[in-house]
Order: sequence, then structure tokens, then C-alpha cells
Amino acid sequence: MTRNDRLGTFLKGGAIWGFIVLQLIFFEFAGRYWSLSDTAFMDFDSMLLLLKQSAPIGIIAVGMTVVMINGNIDLSVGATYALAGIVMLDSMSWPFMAALGDGAIPLAWLFALLTGCILGLINGMIVWKTGVDAFIVTLAAMLGYRGLVFMYNGEQPTYHLNWTMVDIAESDILGLETSAILFLVVVLIVWLLMTRTVHGRNAYAIGDNREAAVNAGIRVGPHYVLNFVLIGFLAALSAVAFYSGSGSVNPNDGMLFELWAITAVVLGGTKLTGGRGSIIGTLGGVIAIQLLRRGLNHIGAQTETVNLVIGVILIAVLFLDRQLNRKGAQELRT
Repeated sequence: MTRNDRLGTFLKGGAIWGFIVLQLIFFEFAGRYWSLSDTAFMDFDSMLLLLKQSAPIGIIAVGMTVVMINGNIDLSVGATYALAGIVMLDSMSWPFMAALGDGAIPLAWLFALLTGCILGLINGMIVWKTGVDAFIVTLAAMLGYRGLVFMYNGEQPTYHLNWTMVDIAESDILGLETSAILFLVVVLIVWLLMTRTVHGRNAYAIGDNREAAVNAGIRVGPHYVLNFVLIGFLAALSAVAFYSGSGSVNPNDGMLFELWAITAVVLGGTKLTGGRGSIIGTLGGVIAIQLLRRGLNHIGAQTETVNLVIGVILIAVLFLDRQLNRKGAQELRT
């Protein structure tokens, strides 16, 4: 293995965690001079809260990692998130559901998850059967699904507060609330899927070289569909985790979720063109973004500054990744 290979492996695997450590150190010291409050930047309770705040984007980002390893992308996850939340809350007021009382809660969750799966299935089938690039398909789906969100209830919020549902959403184990626990469970399950199953190995193979995968007998089309269903399911699961506690969905909810999820995935080391990526890296990417947002707010930075810094870091990561790949390719030719 060459020096560039070793450097590339480190940067793609462990750099995100080194970046997180640097953030913790920087904001802990910087906060002593620039912070607007006297509280410490990070303590145990703050770390637990960080995981909870990371969960909505994080759950979606895990699914986005699988799709991007496959060589695709899904821009419709924000609209899927909002529509699944609306279906869940609105279904609680349907006559037969209202008659069930709290027994309707599992059914409402099921309806939301089915919504996500169906929307993901539609995306996957179109990509498979038409051969149109997933970027174009899911861009159109993003607009179409967002239109359904506004058609469902006009421009008014969908509201249904069930205190049993709220109690479930806010219950905790060792300080971790339900949404944070779901996030970690999703990371574990999808990590096992990608590292311990044939489906996961096929995802890397297809993303790396689709023609070679076809020649090897991998059924690429059905594989795409399964992964789009997975990300639709996870977008809906994220909505279930969040809206069970809030009880209200606005039509604009979930906008830009796809961009934040993609940013976290890329920061975590997943290649935009497919064939390489890590679920654990994405976990680090999600935490790094949330930590950066919290840290900059801790020292008094404005929202636009936070977005600017994250954008600059993302460009730097993509540039460095491209340079490392170019050097590796040159060495192979010599």
C-alpha cells in the first residue's frame, strides 16, 4: 500500500472522528472567551441532547448512505418525511382510528411507514424501468411529493397531539430519548446490512462498476428498488420519531433535509459517484454537523455563518478527496 493509499484510507475512515475531537477542544476553549453563556460547551447531558437533535437528519442520512454507495441519490426525502408525518397525525382523527383510542397509535405509525415505503418504491421503480438518472427522478419526486403535502391540508399545519404518543416519544433509557435510541439502532442494523450481507456487498459492487455487476449476475434493478424503499422507510421512521412528540406538521417541514443528509454522508467519507462509503462514517458526519452548529452558536455566530462554515468544509473535503483519488490513479499508471 502506497503512502497516498494509507493517507486516503485514514482520511476516509478516521478523519471525521478526528475532526469531531478538534471541534470539542476548540469550542470548549473558545467558549471560555467568546461564549454568551457561562455553561460548559459539552457535558454528559449536552452529548445526549446532541444525539437527540441529530436523530431526524441522522436516520435519513443512514438511508442516503446506502443509496449513494449504490451510485444513486434521493432528493425527495424531505417531502417524504413531511408527508409521512401528515399521514400519521391525520390518521389519528379518522373515525375508526378515533374509536380505537390509544390503540390507534401503532396503526398510525404503520400508515406513516407504509407511506414512506410506497414513495420509495415509486422512485425505485421509475429509476429501474425508465433508466432515467436517479437525480432527475427524485428531483421530480421532491416537487411532486411536496405538492401532495400542500394538497393534503392546504397551507395549514396538520395537528393532533396524543399525550400517550408524546410520552412514548419522550421516554428515555439511561438518558437517551426514543429518537436518539432509534437513530443508534438504525445505524447498527444498516451497518450490519452493509457489512455482513450479500445485499450490502452488492451495493458496493454496483456503485463501483455497474456493468461488471450486471456481468456478475447481480440483478441491479430490483436492488435499486429495495434501497429506495429502505430510504423511504427511514425518512418515514424519522418523521414518526419526531412528530410523535411534537404533534404538529407544517407543510414546509423537511425542506433542505436532503441537502443536510447528503452533506453528512459526504463528510463521512461516502463517494458521490458510488462504490465507497461507511455507515459509521455517516454517523460521524451527522454528529460533526450538529456539533459544529451548536459550537458556532455557543460562541455567538449567526445562522448564516454556520451554513457558510459547513459549506466551506464540505468543499474542502470534496477537493481533498478528488486530489487523493487523482494521485492514486496517477500512481497506478506509472
